[in-house]
Amino acid sequence: MNNEYKVLVVGNGGREHAFTWKLSQSKHVKSIYVAPGNAGTEREEKTRNIDIDSSDIDSLLNFAKKENIDLTIVGPENPLVKGIVDLFTEHGVKCFGPSSDAAQLEGSKSYAKDFMKKYSIPTAEYEVFTDHDSAKEYLNNCSYPIVIKANGLAAGKGVTIEENINTALITIGSFMKDETFGSAGKTVVIEEFLVGEEASFIAIVDGHNILPLATSQDHKTIGEGDIGLNTGGMGAYSPAPIITEELHEYVMHKIMRPTADGLIKEGFSYRGFLYAGLMIHNDEVKVLEYNCRFGDPETQPIMMRLESDFIELLESSFDNTIADFPISWKKESSLGVVMSSKGYPEKYKTGYAIKNIDTEKNSIDTKIFHSGTTKNNGEIVTSGGRVLCVTSLGDSIEAAKIKSYEAVSKINWDGCYYRKDIGNKAIK
Repeated sequence: MNNEYKVLVVGNGGREHAFTWKLSQSKHVKSIYVAPGNAGTEREEKTRNIDIDSSDIDSLLNFAKKENIDLTIVGPENPLVKGIVDLFTEHGVKCFGPSSDAAQLEGSKSYAKDFMKKYSIPTAEYEVFTDHDSAKEYLNNCSYPIVIKANGLAAGKGVTIEENINTALITIGSFMKDETFGSAGKTVVIEEFLVGEEASFIAIVDGHNILPLATSQDHKTIGEGDIGLNTGGMGAYSPAPIITEELHEYVMHKIMRPTADGLIKEGFSYRGFLYAGLMIHNDEVKVLEYNCRFGDPETQPIMMRLESDFIELLESSFDNTIADFPISWKKESSLGVVMSSKGYPEKYKTGYAIKNIDTEKNSIDTKIFHSGTTKNNGEIVTSGGRVLCVTSLGDSIEAAKIKSYEAVSKINWDGCYYRKDIGNKAIK
């Protein structure tokens, strides 16, 4: 590999900031462009933000061709589902991620469930509905609690757990008739409620080859004790102690390998991150969902632990050598705490100045990853629901937690909110 790599990172969240930070450390990378980026990405060495929306795949292609970009890395799901990889590949521009057909695994929950059923991948029992009245009739005969999912992309928020028929009816009315999530909720998946503990299993897939990455665990709900509305994630840690060596082997054999093989049988081209959200209960594992990208906020703790060169890792997937890549991880644990805007994941205000973001410096063990931030008159201000992910390394998850919360306690803005129990399950 040469030392003049020019990389384009697509997206503006904490995941993309973590990618950028890790790429900036590579001896191979000369310059990084982030489209559109945030107030944190533009601070990284070798990096410049580009004012192109992550869903504007035509403009992204034109930029990549004009700047002779060597590799484009796609962070969020929308451009993948829209076909950014297909478009770039058609024009001979290297882009890391799955084709739009393969990205249906995330873009359509009904497709994902049918795929799992077809290839005998363990998952919850389910039914799919496109008609509101049929869904209502089905709910009358369900055992509760029940899970209702908007079929399409809803930024991690189109999933609800309903305890009774009354709230379930309100939810399907909101999804299917009121179109709370637009066209994403016109089709719904209703599935059995699974008891257990969630974990994230993320790998790089290149056709038949699979390289599992460090395990991690996300905290999806807004409230402490895992209560309240689902979010894009309120914190994460790595490794996930619940995934033992035996469980790791089971997941690879019964979930990841059948998924990769199934994609090949479907005739899809899959090169990219593949995320299986797992529910684990008494050594029984079932798949809750697929993501065709790296999870956020799992990316931040995992990137903190990655010792290998990130660009070398991704390039190996294009050389068909991913299965033999000598990936290495720091022995320390890592934990990230998401700081969010009051009201998230529903309505929230933005534009608040973030206090002490400049005085609270990053260290070897702690990194402040930006998600929903921007610059306004020289100040860093909030611009999204999830604003920062403060991530630390420690000799244990408990030690990493102490460091992260110490840094979190010094940062503030009007309406700042964060969970105080990130990592407790692992520590117990």
